[in-house]
Amino acid sequence: MRLHIVPGQFMVEHLPHATLPEDDEWVALVRAPEGLTVIRDASPFAETERWVGFYGDTAHGLDLPGVLAGIVGPLAEAGVPVFVASTYHSDLVLVPEHRSGQAAEALRGAGHRVEN
Repeated sequence: MRLHIVPGQFMVEHLPHATLPEDDEWVALVRAPEGLTVIRDASPFAETERWVGFYGDTAHGLDLPGVLAGIVGPLAEAGVPVFVASTYHSDLVLVPEHRSGQAAEALRGAGHRVEN
């Protein structure tokens, strides 16, 4: 699979008592019983953990098994943590910014093409 490194960096927030964010500056939202998870573009001024995104450029159906496992499996073997947000067509796999080089190397080692 060909994966693109998404331009910019992201931050992941947990808002335990929110049902919607207070603004519209978000990339993805997941509402769960324990609160709201928000993925945002990381502000250059925020002191937070920064994440880099890998996104597949090949759309796959919801009934195609193993696509996400083929990405997160090599990252798990390399000891790289992930946070995933799936779309209808592909998956946004976030890794900590300081581990992005190691993640790209692990993905290439598993046969993926990683491009900027």
